Amino acid sequence: MTTSAPILIRPIKNDDDLAVALARFDELFGIPDDHPDHDEYLILADLIAAYEHRAHRLPTITGRELLAYLIEINGLTQGQVPEIGAQSVVSAVLSGKRQLNLRQVRALCQRFKLSPEALV
Repeated sequence: MTTSAPILIRPIKNDDDLAVALARFDELFGIPDDHPDHDEYLILADLIAAYEHRAHRLPTITGRELLAYLIEINGLTQGQVPEIGAQSVVSAVLSGKRQLNLRQVRALCQRFKLSPEALV
């Protein structure tokens, strides 16, 4: 049985603490499972993931907002999204008056390489 040195880990409360934790994590990256510092590596991974999830959470957007963003960044007009239908149908979806149906979701996901969950 391998004994390990005490693990000196501190909570990650801010981005400075995160930088310290990431530096140590990088030092430990790739160590074998039976290495005495492997537990520290695993604990750091959990702490880093928890902090990043808590402090740097991605904003959630609706499928309608994502669709509007995709149209904008691709320089499209509402008439250039035939996967949904005519311009008036696209306008109704973007304004929230209509919902996308399954056929439209599938076609948009194929065109823009998305997971269906992104638009639902």
